Amino acid sequence: MGTLDDLKNRRSIRSYKDEQIKDAELDAILEAGTYAPSGMGQQSAVIVAVQDKAVIAKIEKLNAAVLNDVNARPFYGAPTVANVFVDKTKATPVENGSLVIGNLLNAAHALGVGSVYIYRAKEVFESPEGKELLKAWGLNDNYIGVGHVLLGYAAGAPPKAAPRKEGYIIKIT
Repeated sequence: MGTLDDLKNRRSIRSYKDEQIKDAELDAILEAGTYAPSGMGQQSAVIVAVQDKAVIAKIEKLNAAVLNDVNARPFYGAPTVANVFVDKTKATPVENGSLVIGNLLNAAHALGVGSVYIYRAKEVFESPEGKELLKAWGLNDNYIGVGHVLLGYAAGAPPKAAPRKEGYIIKIT
């Protein structure tokens, strides 16, 4: 029942303490990401975890540029950013990356680490600066960004869950 409770209670965190998460927590979260299902078992995803403040700031600036708002802070001060990439030449690449992201989010919650899924990684890593980062990380042009997962300790209580919408589930028996 712990897993079901975690799935129901995980919330997106958009305010973080200025404190790095523990290495053991990060390692466990990243390992959980590697156990996500993948099309044809190809394991086409790669996770690049960044804790270097300057690199995070660079990626955040690129993400804000996609928003057309140079003053935006889309990474909310998170001390760790897990960037999820997939090999676009493999089966169901975006779906595979999305499943990795789901595992990262749920594993973080299970360990008491706050998280949120930030979009626009595709556009960030299609930019010239983003392509330079990919190259520096040893990823070739086959890799596309699926998302950024922010990780850190929540600065405050998580938001309450919204009520589930009517008609969310349709059962055919």
